[in-house]
Amino acid sequence: MTKILVVDDEMDIRFVIGKMLEREGYETVEADSGEHALEILKETVPDLILLDVMMPGIDGYETCTEIKSQETTKKIPVVMLTAKTAESDKIKALEECGAAWHVSKPIDRKKFIETVKWVLESPPRREE
Repeated sequence: MTKILVVDDEMDIRFVIGKMLEREGYETVEADSGEHALEILKETVPDLILLDVMMPGIDGYETCTEIKSQETTKKIPVVMLTAKTAESDKIKALEECGAAWHVSKPIDRKKFIETVKWVLESPPRREE
């Protein structure tokens, strides 16, 4: 079963995303912070990480950068979730942090599920 790590500091958002994914047949693991996500990644390697940008402590950008710097996690695709809509935020997520995609909140269920499926089916990004 495909395992997805959902990282968001808001419990309600984790719950809604988790339910959407479970309805599609995915297994979910939840983390409430970047630090918590990094701890989980020491024990399990998910197929995809959904990562909120704006969190207290280590934000999503820093968390993604850390994930991409580790040998055991660098190939896991990361989809950034954020209420930020500026083009510069998308560029930062994709080009500077190594995210596979960027999804804006509020999340449109159909587009979100399509994005998850697309990212999971896409070949991994070429290593530089």
